[in-house]
Amino acid sequence: MENNEEKNKHPGGRPLKFKNEKELQKKIDAWLKSCKKEKRPLTITGLALALDTSRNVLIEYENRDQFPNTIKRAKLLCENYAEEALFLGKSVAGAIFNLKNNYGWKEKQEIEHNGGVFINLDK
Repeated sequence: MENNEEKNKHPGGRPLKFKNEKELQKKIDAWLKSCKKEKRPLTITGLALALDTSRNVLIEYENRDQFPNTIKRAKLLCENYAEEALFLGKSVAGAIFNLKNNYGWKEKQEIEHNGGVFINLDK
């Protein structure tokens, strides 16, 4: 059975930056509060910077048993911010880019064709 020290190590062997979900949530809450106060957008990169880490480490934390809901919720808040920008007309192109590249959104176009195909072979 793993001891707590082994459990709190990063896959590369170094200790995790946050020991528990409560500590991580406290940092996220402080970031959210500062974004609101300073009227800054909620972004994944901003979240990573506030946590003094990188986007890749956020993904690793999201996949760990100790932190998945905390990171998923914070990322969902960032996604919601981008989605709302679409409806408020603020930086629509940037919001679309962000949603496609960070959240897997896709544009789909359906084309319905009603009619035959005519091929002229008399040439």
